[in-house]
Amino acid sequence: MTRNFASTTASLSHEELFRRINALKKEMNALVLAHYYTLPEIQQIADIVGDSLALARAAEKTDADVIVFAGVYFMAETAKILNPGKLVLMPDARAGCPLADSCPAEEFRKFKAEHPGALVITYINSTAEIKALSDITCTSSNAEEIIRQIPQSQQIIFGPDRNLGGYLAKKLGREMILWQGYCYVHEEFSESSVLNACREHPGAELIAHPECREEVLRHAAFIGSTKALLEYTVNSSAQTFVVATEPGIIYEMLRRSPLKTFIPAPKDPGNPRTLCTQMKQNTLEKLYLSMLNRKPEIMVDETLRLASLGSIQRMLEMSPA
Repeated sequence: MTRNFASTTASLSHEELFRRINALKKEMNALVLAHYYTLPEIQQIADIVGDSLALARAAEKTDADVIVFAGVYFMAETAKILNPGKLVLMPDARAGCPLADSCPAEEFRKFKAEHPGALVITYINSTAEIKALSDITCTSSNAEEIIRQIPQSQQIIFGPDRNLGGYLAKKLGREMILWQGYCYVHEEFSESSVLNACREHPGAELIAHPECREEVLRHAAFIGSTKALLEYTVNSSAQTFVVATEPGIIYEMLRRSPLKTFIPAPKDPGNPRTLCTQMKQNTLEKLYLSMLNRKPEIMVDETLRLASLGSIQRMLEMSPA
């Protein structure tokens, strides 16, 4: 029988929720995975906090019976594809990814058919249906490494993020056929607002995720994946950073470098959406209830799972450990 105590969780302190979640971890032999963009309290309770590549590796290697994924839907779906025999839970299964949703399978299938012979490399921010149509999945952490392994003569389709694809094409000096999707969080950093922030903080280094627009990236002292940005701030001699990515990562940046200053790149006044609301749908209360009630459970049709598994496995094989 499903146990639903949602009405009582609002009165529980974070400390009590931590205690109950930790008890359920032991009872269920559960592993809690969380992305850097989730709320600080989610990152505090998680067993592993990381970017998409680190979390995919953790899901692949775990001997836990239950995986609880605090992220967005495609991440939990990927964990289920890699672990068909495990129970995969998600605090809020409605936490989707607009970038993934911007690439419908039927439209992408037609797009792929227009370029016969092209190798399809797809960003992990995509649905299982898109992964099934792809040759290799990638993340922002390993996309460059993967593309460098592909012969220059091989035509590449890259999707769904046009900004990441454009950045890689320019850096690697090769043409790629780009699906025209984008991450709304990174798309809305404007050149003018970012430069204003840099002027307001003289000496600050601008660091940016490659999902940002090219006119923002050209001003960055460093461009990298979520993990790369984090590591850069630890190792850099700079003391102040303007951070052009989802601001959830600043929690971990401050934890690792408490004496440094991190300024979230400001929102574009005309379209202030530089916060991933879907990641923030993961709350302690939802995490606790998902473990208590063993739902929402992530399920993937077996035919689709097998069709999408190959592109994920090739990513893991081609990526440095």
